[in-house]
Amino acid sequence: MGLYTAVAAGGFRRYATYGTATAAGVFTNTVFGFIVAFTYIALWDQRPGLGGYDQSQALTFVWVSQSLLAAGALIGGGFQEEIQERVRTGDIAVDLYRPADLQMWWLAADLGRAAFQLLGRGLVPLAAGALAFRLALPPDPWRWLLFLVSVGLGLVVSFALRYLLGLLAFWLLDGAGINLMATVVSVFFSGMLLPLTVFPGAFGEFVRVLPWAAMLQVPLDVLLGEHAGAGAAAGALGFQAGWVLVLLGIGRLLQSAATRKVVVQGG
Repeated sequence: MGLYTAVAAGGFRRYATYGTATAAGVFTNTVFGFIVAFTYIALWDQRPGLGGYDQSQALTFVWVSQSLLAAGALIGGGFQEEIQERVRTGDIAVDLYRPADLQMWWLAADLGRAAFQLLGRGLVPLAAGALAFRLALPPDPWRWLLFLVSVGLGLVVSFALRYLLGLLAFWLLDGAGINLMATVVSVFFSGMLLPLTVFPGAFGEFVRVLPWAAMLQVPLDVLLGEHAGAGAAAGALGFQAGWVLVLLGIGRLLQSAATRKVVVQGG
């Protein structure tokens, strides 16, 4: 654990060095948050109670989503492009020779990155939204604790999905196309574009059981009290934990298949 803690700390420090990029990201998240917030106000004025949220809850959804956007790499970013490039150049061979598990190494590094993004790019947009709008932020510390646990599980789900994208480079060599498709899917099915509760019928039920829902929709619903009560909260966290186990397991199998016989491009 000491090794992976050091890797996570290194991931945190690595992103902390990019002060200008962080400031630009904070500005972008805040401006985009205002654009989406006013769009939601117009929408909820016409459709009060849409998706089971009142306007204050909908605005909370907007601003907390903005605070989690970079940490969860919901619109791209993170480590998968780096893995794909290392596979393309052959540098992945160095990673495989390390006395450390490949999946755990990248998980630790990505959690360090996410921790910095939560602090560096998450707090200011949320504070700006809270100052400008009436948000439904709960006063209950227990709700916040459950929310943080749910966010942590959502970050691991995000990692597990992106790890699969990174590993696909062993077969595809160029991951630009799948990265673009994955970003579109993530934006739509995570709830980043609209809360998944606004989609009716069977389609709504379907998108809410996909792994992308565990990245954003579930943590937001935990914060907003949609999973009030011990049983409902345990069910929400269990849903996320289930996807963590499934996706990490698939990643382990795919990693085994990819590294059983590594052929480095060019030789």
